[in-house]
Amino acid sequence: MTLTSRIVALVVLALVPAIAVQSFNEHALRSAREDAVTASAMRNARAVAEDLTQFASGMRQLLDILAEAPFIRDQEAAGCTSFLRSIIRKLSGATILIVADAKGQLVCNSLGMEQGAYSIADRTYFQKAMQSGVPVIGEYVVGRGSRVPTIQFAYPIRDSSDRSSGLLIFGFDPAWLGERLAHAGLPKDAAVTVTDRSGTIIVQNPDLGSWVGQTMPAAFASGLDRASTLGSAVEMPGLNGIRRITSVVRPDGALDGMTVAVGLARDTAFADIDAATRRGVILIFLGTLVAIVAALIGGRVFIRKPVRRLLKASRAWRSGQLFARSGLTGRSEFGQLGQAFDAMAATLEKHEDGLRAELERTRSLQEQQVTMMHELNHRVKNTLATVQSLARQSRGGEEQAAQFEGRILALSKTHDLLTRDDWTGAPLRAVLENELSPYRSSADHMELVGPDIDLPPRYVLALGMTAHELTTNAAKYGALSGSQGRLSVIWRVTEDGMGGRRLEIEWRERGGPAVAQPKRRGFGTRLITGGIARELAGSVELDFQAEGLRCRIDVPIETAPTVRFH
Repeated sequence: MTLTSRIVALVVLALVPAIAVQSFNEHALRSAREDAVTASAMRNARAVAEDLTQFASGMRQLLDILAEAPFIRDQEAAGCTSFLRSIIRKLSGATILIVADAKGQLVCNSLGMEQGAYSIADRTYFQKAMQSGVPVIGEYVVGRGSRVPTIQFAYPIRDSSDRSSGLLIFGFDPAWLGERLAHAGLPKDAAVTVTDRSGTIIVQNPDLGSWVGQTMPAAFASGLDRASTLGSAVEMPGLNGIRRITSVVRPDGALDGMTVAVGLARDTAFADIDAATRRGVILIFLGTLVAIVAALIGGRVFIRKPVRRLLKASRAWRSGQLFARSGLTGRSEFGQLGQAFDAMAATLEKHEDGLRAELERTRSLQEQQVTMMHELNHRVKNTLATVQSLARQSRGGEEQAAQFEGRILALSKTHDLLTRDDWTGAPLRAVLENELSPYRSSADHMELVGPDIDLPPRYVLALGMTAHELTTNAAKYGALSGSQGRLSVIWRVTEDGMGGRRLEIEWRERGGPAVAQPKRRGFGTRLITGGIARELAGSVELDFQAEGLRCRIDVPIETAPTVRFH
């Protein structure tokens, strides 16, 4: 992190308490406003439900009086029709007045339709009113007599035995009810929704015409159920998508089944708090910006300048100029730091000569180590020379002794390869060239093709001996025994399907004398196959084709962590 970044971080850290106070005040204001809006939504929902309850109470009293009229109580069709016509003219919002018998058949209505013209026995409100014997509010339907959207208020008609002999039904227009609730003194941004027991919307203010008569969307109905269950207001999207804090009241009695919801627009309720929040954020941002600029200017004068002097001195020290000094003095923190660094540089300069002397001594020891390695190599060669001498004197004939001597020489040359790199390994190409280079006669006489691979000592020794045996055989009987012969050695690294790698080598001879399958396995063949299998857990395939020997070698290299690919 740069010094500028640290200064900015420090300023921001200093502003954290102010931001925390602002956030706390913001949270407190929003919590208080949310409580106030919730209380207002619940209060207005109860007010709307109370208004509807009063409307139902007045309607019940009216129908109670009308039900005592002889034409209605006795269900006389002719007199009943005239009576209902005279009454409906005086009722605001009424669409129809109906008298139905106990079976739901029309007795009379305010439209003058004939007795038995239709039945309302299938209507839910008819069934509930006849079963309970108490007034019941109906659902949003298109009237069978009026042919217009209607909500029914059913009142049981009782005979002389005080049994329900039919119903007196008052049908009123949902639009009229919506207008009534629109003037109920609710807040300007309030949305009122009233539904029947089937979930059909009968009042929606505002947007009255858009939703009346439609079933509530499932998400909206779920939100109303949640608010009713909690007994409080909840924030939820309204029917028009505007988020509102909504409270729900479900009246009982004659209005059982209805749902009243009042929602207050959240954006309107929190408009002043949101504006104050924006102002606070802008002020904090501007204050932070001013503080950062001031801190950067002050930091440049009081911090960055001495820091640059320290960095300049440190770069000089890093380049070896230990005589350089920062030049900072005084009792300030940077002055004390500069003096401490200058003293450290002086001490380092003092010990530099001692370090040079130590490096010189180390270099001398390394040279001695190299000399010892060469001496060791020389002694190993002397030992191998002794083995050669013994091999010449060994029993078995001159040819066997020559073969034994060649193998010892091959082993010696392989030791030379390993000694060059302090026995850390050798490239595969170098191992092959070590054996084949004496037989090169032209550029295309032999080819070595494959990636550059560094092998560990164990692989170098085993593959070196194998290359020697194959080369010796080719020089005696194969492609290297004549000028027309061609030899190619191709190797590659493959995946074995289990997360490991394998080295595949193909030795292929062409153009030499005809080759025949040997009648028995000689010592050289056993040395090749046994050495690869024993030392490297690999396999060797020898194919004595007429055009020349083909040898395939396959060894795992996943267990050799020192194998390197270039």
